Amino acid sequence: MEERFDAIVVGGGLAGLAAAYTLAENGKEVLVIERGDYSGAKNVTGGRIYMNPIRDLFPDLWKKAPLERAITHEEVSILDKTRSITVRYSGEELAQEPYQSYSVLRGRFDRYFAKRAERKGAMIVTKTRVDDLIIEKGKVDGVIAAGDELRADVVIACDGVLSFTAEKAGLRKPGKPKDHAVGFKEVIELDSDIIENRFNLEANQGAARLYMGEVTQGKFGGGFLYTNKESLSLGIVVGIQALMEEEPRIAAPDMLDLFKQRPEVACLIKDGQTVEYSAHVIPEGGYNSLTKLYGNGILVAGDAAGFSMNIGVTVRGMEYAMASGYYAAQAVLQAQNRQDYSAAALSVYEQLLNDSFVMKDFKTFQNAPEALDHKRFFTHYPKLAGDIMQELYYVPAGPKQRIYPSIKKHLPFKELWAMLKDFRKVKKL
Repeated sequence: MEERFDAIVVGGGLAGLAAAYTLAENGKEVLVIERGDYSGAKNVTGGRIYMNPIRDLFPDLWKKAPLERAITHEEVSILDKTRSITVRYSGEELAQEPYQSYSVLRGRFDRYFAKRAERKGAMIVTKTRVDDLIIEKGKVDGVIAAGDELRADVVIACDGVLSFTAEKAGLRKPGKPKDHAVGFKEVIELDSDIIENRFNLEANQGAARLYMGEVTQGKFGGGFLYTNKESLSLGIVVGIQALMEEEPRIAAPDMLDLFKQRPEVACLIKDGQTVEYSAHVIPEGGYNSLTKLYGNGILVAGDAAGFSMNIGVTVRGMEYAMASGYYAAQAVLQAQNRQDYSAAALSVYEQLLNDSFVMKDFKTFQNAPEALDHKRFFTHYPKLAGDIMQELYYVPAGPKQRIYPSIKKHLPFKELWAMLKDFRKVKKL
């Protein structure tokens, strides 16, 4: 008799591991097929996980999880060509346990998660690529991997933003440039005491800093920096359409090099050693570009479904990946109880997501991609903010002008009217 699994998960990232962990915890036979050398080998996330939405979904996972630093300080830097403004927020709610978010190194965290899933009973096969789906009588019935036919009641596609599995099942079409970005990241080793001194941190405290403006040469996107225990995660994300079409033309890796040379950044990474460099495509289209989530014998979760969100002040993805994997597993459990793996039966997955924070967030911020994709936010406003700050802090040889007129001359009626129109976009966030 052929071997048959309750579920086959394609992709061993956070979504796939969450699905496998949950199914195995409920006594199901689940196989995870991961193309990388190990879970986490191909992940290029910025390195931050928000805990509150998913803490209770995996209560046994966190006690020994290799989390880096609790993020107790939130920072935003606006960069003009030769100037910058940095705002730092430190609230007591950020510094109290249970902490809201942590920096993470995905290579470590994903391997830990994979081991925990295996202890629950999941089978994880690495260094193996899924080449095709097995489709019989209009239903996905398994996969072909390394020349072998592997059968399952349900396949869960968690194979990333360019999901071959979801595309083969007819649930997604090739992505549009405007709905995607490309991210470049380095992990830079530094001693923990140097990190704490440079970022004014107590032991085990962490800081997260987002950059906008000149970091992407005025194109849609931004930069990020997260403090780990003994390293920094530094990178940029830039919209693929902007990268392809907007002037000045510049390769994204060159942007990262220029970003590192900025004095505001160079002083933070000084004497550090780059130990990891990676690049990855990221979904940025939000709610309106989500993949169809279910079909006959198949579900889609994580980046493969488009579950990544940028609303300017926060960039989120890990908790959506883990939650979508969890709810995909719950849908499989319900389908197995009914012995019905049709699209109609598996549609409960979408309902579970609709009732959770995942789809509620995506619907709340469905206009974020359109609101943020406005060139003035990345060119004009960084320059305007720099001009005003320069005026405020300039001390001339003679008498200094009053503060209000100093600011007002940068905000004539024409400018205020333009800002009002821009605000109409921002209020959709």
